[in-house]
Amino acid sequence: MEISEILSRHGFVFKKSLGQNFITDTGLLKAVVRDAGVGKNDCVVEIGTGAGTLTRALAEAAGEVKSFDVDEALKPVLAETLTGAGNVEVYFKDVLRLGDAELENITGGKPFKVVANIPYYITTPLIMRFLESSLKMTCLTLMIQEEVAARLIAAPGTPEYGAITVSVALRGDVCVTRKVPRTLFRPVPKVDSAVVRIDVYDKFPGYDVAAAAALARAAFMMRRKTLVNNLVAYAGISKETAAYALCRTGLDLNIRGERLSAEDFVALNKVLSEIKG
Repeated sequence: MEISEILSRHGFVFKKSLGQNFITDTGLLKAVVRDAGVGKNDCVVEIGTGAGTLTRALAEAAGEVKSFDVDEALKPVLAETLTGAGNVEVYFKDVLRLGDAELENITGGKPFKVVANIPYYITTPLIMRFLESSLKMTCLTLMIQEEVAARLIAAPGTPEYGAITVSVALRGDVCVTRKVPRTLFRPVPKVDSAVVRIDVYDKFPGYDVAAAAALARAAFMMRRKTLVNNLVAYAGISKETAAYALCRTGLDLNIRGERLSAEDFVALNKVLSEIKG
């Protein structure tokens, strides 16, 4: 299946505004499916159907595939590339605008895996849309900009470490499964990519991870300030109370937020909740 020829025959024009970069390498497509751990009993939610190349590879491995794209100009292309893929349903909807109830209706309320080759500009909103939901999602395997992948796996105290790193770490485990050169996409983007997998589970049972994530965002809002000062602004407490909270958590009084792990933010949030009653 020569994708370039099919796209040309249907008069398809890549839309820069949608960040469209399609995967054409068969080996890479199969590798992404393996990285996602897709099996015959799995329901897969694919974000970014594109020309259907990854969709078809997923269909060959999964029980069913629910694929989403916003570009209806792809309809005739997909009618050809997905011929015979009876376990695929394509929805021309924006996942970022769908509520949990509508997605649950589409997936039948079953657990599912997310696999996506997504436009770089929606990477963080898409990750958080799923991680902050109540959906029965077990993992996300995403083709994203290499630079963003580095932020997701960054260690505390490094320049790449930030609120998104903590937000993901609060809800699961993340790893980079492979790096992908830009030359394997059409059209060729300006940067290289990486595949990341986030295994989602209840990592801190009984704790309010959403509140811990909000605390992390506040800590990184003014990155160069000490955590004590950021706590004063975020929690509306005195410096003395903020210092007391750090002491109870076992943290240095001069520490900055960028030094705290996800576990530290959970512990600190618990102490702050107790202090504020």
